[in-house]
Amino acid sequence: MRELTFDDVTVRFGSRRRGTVAVDNVNLVVPAGQVVGLVGESGSGKSTLARAAVGLAPLTAGQIRLDGRPIGELKTRPLQMIFQDPYSALDPRMSIGASIAEAMPRGADRRSEVPRLLELVGLPADRAGARPDELSGGQRQRVALARALAGQPEVIVADEITSALDVSIQGAVLNVVRELQRRMRLTMLFISHNLAVVRYVSDIVAVMRHGRIVEYGPVEQVLLNPRHDYTRELLEAVPRPGAPLGR
Repeated sequence: MRELTFDDVTVRFGSRRRGTVAVDNVNLVVPAGQVVGLVGESGSGKSTLARAAVGLAPLTAGQIRLDGRPIGELKTRPLQMIFQDPYSALDPRMSIGASIAEAMPRGADRRSEVPRLLELVGLPADRAGARPDELSGGQRQRVALARALAGQPEVIVADEITSALDVSIQGAVLNVVRELQRRMRLTMLFISHNLAVVRYVSDIVAVMRHGRIVEYGPVEQVLLNPRHDYTRELLEAVPRPGAPLGR
């Protein structure tokens, strides 16, 4: 297990005078073996922070560390990312077995590992020869999860991984994610705009607004007794059964 920390992280796009600050001096801790749910409205900087963690968005300032060591100094890649759209994350020309095998480190027994990983995420091993367009959205997201696990990560960054799925499928995928995280004791940064989803999978919640973390704490504390006005606004926007519809 590894602890992931963001120390004064800033990500700016464009020039200093005319650019946009997507992430603004963020300090965030994802404790070893726990899930931090990162919530906020669209444009709050959540996905940019996720991409920065895995090296897809360059830092303007600050450091991202794993157990105190800057990620850039590590020889291995202990972080893996699962993207929002599983279809675009998988090569449509490759079988799902080949896509999973491609992510494995050298020396791995691909013949035995591919079936094991498929079964681990709840897919039959005999689906290894299928292509992404032959699978449902939920099945493709399970393949994306298996591909991320193939890299033998210690930290998973999951970016809105259920938002593109039907509601009926979201629960099944979330159950797989939660079970695997607990079984493998993974450290996870789980990004979502859905507070119910975050509450289900997370130990800790961080609330992001305009590129900054405005609230951080245990999930029950933040969602049941929020301190920041913005967190309260997010909670009030969640539809409640039986509530009258606005006009």
